[in-house]
Amino acid sequence: MYAVKTLNAISPVYESVLDMSGYAFDAYAENPDAIIVRSANMHEMDIPESVHCVARAGAGVNNIPVDRLAERGVVVFNSPGANANAVKEMALTGMLLASRRVVEAVEWCRTLSGKGDEVDKLVEKGKGQFVGPELMGKTLGVIGLGEIGVLVANTGVALGMKVLGYDPYISVDHAWRLSRSVSHSLDIDEVLKNSDYISLHVPLMDMTRNMIDAAALSKMKPTAALLNFSRGGLVSTQAVKGALSTGLLRAYVTDFPSDELIGATGVICIPHLGASTPESEDNCVRMVAKQMDEYLRYGSIVNSVNYPDCPLSRPAGPRLTLLHKNVPNVIGSVTHLISDEGLNIDNMINRSRGAYAYTVLEFDSTPSDALVEKMRSLDTTYRVRLILP
Repeated sequence: MYAVKTLNAISPVYESVLDMSGYAFDAYAENPDAIIVRSANMHEMDIPESVHCVARAGAGVNNIPVDRLAERGVVVFNSPGANANAVKEMALTGMLLASRRVVEAVEWCRTLSGKGDEVDKLVEKGKGQFVGPELMGKTLGVIGLGEIGVLVANTGVALGMKVLGYDPYISVDHAWRLSRSVSHSLDIDEVLKNSDYISLHVPLMDMTRNMIDAAALSKMKPTAALLNFSRGGLVSTQAVKGALSTGLLRAYVTDFPSDELIGATGVICIPHLGASTPESEDNCVRMVAKQMDEYLRYGSIVNSVNYPDCPLSRPAGPRLTLLHKNVPNVIGSVTHLISDEGLNIDNMINRSRGAYAYTVLEFDSTPSDALVEKMRSLDTTYRVRLILP
């Protein structure tokens, strides 16, 4: 029986993925085997040694101490793409809000309350101040062509827009799913210069923080609208406010409000609603529940953010898994211990990701407890698990 601690309200759709006879979900579990989290901040949390994996029901992992957990042999999963359609729809909403001045128009309509029979005339007289352009025929620039960016780009094509896409690291899978009508640009400046709408869909990292700064904004059309449904830190707040105030940018729509942005002219703040749909939340839970289940039962790693992917099926015989440092001679040390015990390795897989690595060993007979303990005592090893069929 695996104990799973939930740190937020988690949709019970995991019951459709898991054999619940082998699981106990409890928000108060003291020594869980796994943790499922949405938005709870885990950086100051005392995480028990019993935890083998943390599953984030969403894409961003800023609320999880990823590297610290890696050095404890805790695999952190996320659910990329599970909320892609929901965010795509919000990006489309953002384009429409920026174009048709819907927010200002709705607020203006509120001022007509109590005007009685005058409302019709006042509407006809005042609606001209909210005229805005259509999307058809305009150019949409999509920066980042991952799960969400591809959907946004393809939606732009379906709306009759010219679409420019930029992603120097686009995967083969995402490239196949991208409409042939999308122009794949190799130069981000080309996208900034030619787009009427620019939608950001890249992760927040050191290299992308404040990627839209004063220099980037100066290359954009003064009639352009910037859409940020990815992460607030991608855009320099001061630079975008400056561009709006001087007429170098028409609108900024962001899903990440801050005190500096709320109420600023030309800024539409949305309270982080990108993935806030019941369908999206359910999709995320289903995905991470399956990943967690296959890791705990088989040692399979898919969609980890701190260890290399290593998809595995049910083991035919004893399987030993090691989460360890990605340094020389680790494999030699491990195989030496195995040789001393006289065991034969039927199959071995080794994967690495940055400073961390994962090794899977399969045998025709079960390793002794003594051998497992010797492997755990290696100073290069974070965690060792023996998985039996």
